[in-house]
Amino acid sequence: MNLCLLISLNLVYRCFHHDPMIKDAPERHLDPKGEDHHDAKLDRCKGIEFDAITPDEKGNTFFFKGDHLWKGFSGSAEISSSIFKELDDYHHLGHVDAAFRMHHQEDANVHDHIYFFLDDKVFSFYNYTLENGYPVEIQQEFPGIPSHLDAAVECPKGECITDSVLFFKGNETYSFDIKTKTVKKKMWTHLPNCTSAFRWLEHYYCFHGYNFTRFHPVSGEVTGTYPKDVRNYFMSCKGFGHGGGARRLRCSEVKLNAVTTDDKGRSYAFHDAMYLRLDTHKDGSHHFPISRLWKEISGGVDAVFTYGDNMYIIQGDQVYIYKSAAHYTLIEGYPKPLKEELGISGPVDAAFLCPKQHTVQFVQGQKMYEVDLAATPRVIKKERPIPFPKIDAGFCDTDGVKVFIGPEYYSYETPMILALSKLRPEPHKISPEKFGCEA
Repeated sequence: MNLCLLISLNLVYRCFHHDPMIKDAPERHLDPKGEDHHDAKLDRCKGIEFDAITPDEKGNTFFFKGDHLWKGFSGSAEISSSIFKELDDYHHLGHVDAAFRMHHQEDANVHDHIYFFLDDKVFSFYNYTLENGYPVEIQQEFPGIPSHLDAAVECPKGECITDSVLFFKGNETYSFDIKTKTVKKKMWTHLPNCTSAFRWLEHYYCFHGYNFTRFHPVSGEVTGTYPKDVRNYFMSCKGFGHGGGARRLRCSEVKLNAVTTDDKGRSYAFHDAMYLRLDTHKDGSHHFPISRLWKEISGGVDAVFTYGDNMYIIQGDQVYIYKSAAHYTLIEGYPKPLKEELGISGPVDAAFLCPKQHTVQFVQGQKMYEVDLAATPRVIKKERPIPFPKIDAGFCDTDGVKVFIGPEYYSYETPMILALSKLRPEPHKISPEKFGCEA
């Protein structure tokens, strides 16, 4: 007798669809209403092929498998309908095909809504509540997009050519223009069939099995060594970690080289040959090679600051200037000698520029030099002492100046107060939540 005939309805569905989880299917029970659900015993650290991944409007990331979900990068599985209650009212198999958050939209009717795709229907949720009028046919909301999708992910303008959504079905990718509702079909045969897709820290990931592959959202290009194990990067699992178990630095070991915020509000900390996004710590702390975003930079940097829509990266006696677009583009003709571009000889220990100012402060040893970026030629205007023999990095925002020395930093209201201070204020410790280090 065919084994599938002896299994309950949901497992029959999985059997015919060759679901790898069938051998580890959890126990089932009837709730007081007589409805059939899985016990929440799935363990993603054992290796799971996710059905869908999406953030919500608060920045929480949800991972879906069957009628379960995980909230965030750690924690146990929960029944999906315990959070998105209406899902179970319309789809008793409890299976989400694809999901994405519509975040980069000015239209209040869709901004920060989560879209779920189940068979030929699409659901729109806001604040975990199903919007009136949903579900509707996928073709009604997204004309030209097929049913029974495998994955979906939003791609904002600047990363894609226009504000778009990428839909995946087999090895076919559909790029849906949100404004014009036009579709371009692509064949990315080199990319694995994605069972879920995720945009995280402006990178795009295709999840397949318990692995993932990073790809370019316009070309589908894959660079680097892939696939990689999800458990090393997107969840906390014993025996796993970044790079296959590499130890994270303790906060007491951190020594920053530079900190800056660009004109789009993206904040970065640089440490050795790596960088960390500081403004997205709710998505988890993750270090990337500097050369991934700033391709022409090899190794570590000495100082970084932002002026207008340009980011200045100083390395030795050279300065690189990048346009602060989504994929930082080096301006033609750079790098140039630091002395020629900014009027100061390298190397420097730190550089920082306060908001709405055009005077950059360079620190070399125990001296701070002021250079007016609006002047031609750029030359040192003032030289002041600072109450430190040497610093690692400097940063200035609306809260004032921060001077980093090892795992600590000192706060001052203005560069002038920093220069005039005779005594150091009480130091603050670098926080594990923001800087991705171990306490």
